[in-house]
Amino acid sequence: MRRQAFLIVLLFSLPFRAEAQSNWNQNLAGSVYTAAFGFMGPRTLEPIPLANLTLWGLRGLTALDPSIAPSLTPHAIDLNDRGAVVLNLPLPKPDDTAGWASLAAQICGKAAALSPAVAQAGTSGIITSFFDELFNHLDPYSRYIAPDDGGGPPPMADPGFDIALTRHHAAIVGAIDPDGPAAAAGLNAGDRILAIDGISTYRQELYKLNAALAGAAGSEVTLRVAARRARPHDLSIIRAPVTPVTVSSGIAGPNLLVRISEFDTGTAAAFRQQVVTGLAAHPEVQGLIIDLRGDRGGLLEQAIGVANSLINTGTIARAAGRDPESDQQWQADAGDIAHGLAVAVLVDGRTASAAEVLSAALADNRRAVVIGSATFGKGLVQAATNLPDGGHLLVTWARLLAPLGWPLQGLGVMPQICTSGSADAVESQLQALTAGQQPMAATLQAERAARPGMNLDQILQLREACPAALGSSLDLQAAQFLLSTPPAYQTALITAGG
Repeated sequence: MRRQAFLIVLLFSLPFRAEAQSNWNQNLAGSVYTAAFGFMGPRTLEPIPLANLTLWGLRGLTALDPSIAPSLTPHAIDLNDRGAVVLNLPLPKPDDTAGWASLAAQICGKAAALSPAVAQAGTSGIITSFFDELFNHLDPYSRYIAPDDGGGPPPMADPGFDIALTRHHAAIVGAIDPDGPAAAAGLNAGDRILAIDGISTYRQELYKLNAALAGAAGSEVTLRVAARRARPHDLSIIRAPVTPVTVSSGIAGPNLLVRISEFDTGTAAAFRQQVVTGLAAHPEVQGLIIDLRGDRGGLLEQAIGVANSLINTGTIARAAGRDPESDQQWQADAGDIAHGLAVAVLVDGRTASAAEVLSAALADNRRAVVIGSATFGKGLVQAATNLPDGGHLLVTWARLLAPLGWPLQGLGVMPQICTSGSADAVESQLQALTAGQQPMAATLQAERAARPGMNLDQILQLREACPAALGSSLDLQAAQFLLSTPPAYQTALITAGG
C-alpha cells in the first residue's frame, strides 16, 4: 500500500512545479531594461515597438528553459509553463518605456521562481539571455556586454615591429616600437630579416610576413637577422602585447607600397609619416600602393585621417541614421601629401569597416583605383551607453555612406579591377582599360546608384560580378601595371556616374 500511495502522489505532482529558489533582483533588472529601452527607442535604424523589444527579450527565458515561454495577445503578455498560463499581465501603453521594462522584469522574476534552470542563471544570466535573444532580431553589431565580459578577444601579441620590403624584395625592419621587445633585443630599423621561424622571407608577400610575426603573448619567435655590416645571426624574441604597429612601407618595383593592417590610435599620423618619408627617400617612384587586404577596420576617425591626407577637397564619408545626432559628414581639408601621385588600393574579402570607408572615399573622389575583390560590407555605426548593472549596450544607429551616397553595409566596395578570377581574366581587364574600356563599368555604376534599403537579392547579384576572395599576387601585379600605364589608370578611375 505504501508503494501505491507514493506512486499516486508522484503522478499527481507532475503538472505542478514548486517555486525554485532564486536570487533574482527585480529592481535591478527593471532599471536595466528601462535604461536599455530608453536608449534604443530613438536610435535604432528603424523604429521598433516596445512590445516587440519586450517579447523578443523574454524569449531569452525559453533559451534557459524550453518549458518556459512568453506569448503576446492583443491585450496582455502571458507566461506559459509547460503549456499552462502561470502569469497574465496587461499591456502598458505603447510608448510607456518604464511600464514595458517593469513588465519584462516581473515576468523574468516569475520564471525564475518557477524554473530551477532560470533561477540558476541568476540576475546577470537572465539579463544576458534577455538581450542575447533581443539582439538576434537586430543587426550583427548591436549587442549587450555583461559587466564581467571584456567584449572581445585579448590583444594580439607580437615582437613590436613591422616588416617592410626593399626594391629587391628583401625584408627589413620597418616601423619599430621603441618600448617593445624587439627594440629591447637590439633590433634596429633597416636590419634585414632573412627568416622567421626558419622560413625564408625572400620574395614573400608583405602581409604574410607581418602575419608570421604575430602570435600568443609569451610565445617565442626566432628571427634570422643581418644587421648592417654584421654577420647573420639568430635572435629569439618573446612576443608581448604591445602597441600595434599598424603601418609599414617599402618599395615595390617603381612604386611606394604602404600596408595598413588596422586602424588604431596613431595610424593616420604613421601613414602620413611613412608616405612623406618614403617619397622623400625615393623621389623617382611612379605611384603609391595602399595595401588594405585583411584589414578588418578599427577606429573610423583614423581612416578619415588617412583619406584626408590624400584628398584635397570633397566629401570623405557620411553617417546617416534616424536620430539627427547620428548624422555626420566628413570633408577633406588637409591637402594631398602625395601631390597627385597615382594611387592604387588593394582590397580583398576580409577588408572591412574603416578600411572600406577609406577605399570608397579614395575611389569616389577619383583619387585611387581599387584593385582586388568585393570587400566584407560592414558599414554600420554603433552608439554606446552604460547600464545600471555595470554592463554596456552597443546599438547600431547610423549607416556609413560613401561620398556618392551609396551604403557600405552589405554591398562592400566593388573593385575597379577584379582579381578574384583567373590570371587571364585580369590580363583581359588590363588590356581593355589600356584601350579605354572599363569592363567593370556596369557594376560600378549600379553600386553607386544603390541607396539604403536595397534588397538582399540585388546586393548578392551585384557582388557576383567580383566575388569576395583572399588577396593574391595578382593584386600587386595589376597595381604595378596600372601605375605604369597612365591611359589604363585614367580609364579605371570612377566617372561621375560610377
